[in-house]
Amino acid sequence: MLWPQEELTVARRILAAAPTLRDAATQLRERFAPLRAAVVDAAEMREETPALRAGRRALYFAASNGYCWTLTQEPEGAQLLILTEE
Repeated sequence: MLWPQEELTVARRILAAAPTLRDAATQLRERFAPLRAAVVDAAEMREETPALRAGRRALYFAASNGYCWTLTQEPEGAQLLILTEE
C-alpha cells in the first residue's frame, strides 16, 4: 500500500480524534484495509520510535516476512499498524 502524505495526515487525525485507542484501531482498519491494527501497551514499545504521534498516542508500522514481525519507518511495506497510548 502506498502512503501519500495525505494518508499519513488522515491516520494522524483518526489517531487524535477517536474517543478511545480501540476506536482508533477500528477506524484505521476500516480506512486502510487490508492492513491490520493492534493496540499494544505503551511500555512494550518504549524503546521504539513511532512513525507518527498524535498527543499521547503513537502509531508504529510493522511488516512481516511470514514468520517474524519487524517495525519499519516505511509505511509502504507495512502490514500492521501498532497503536499505543501513554
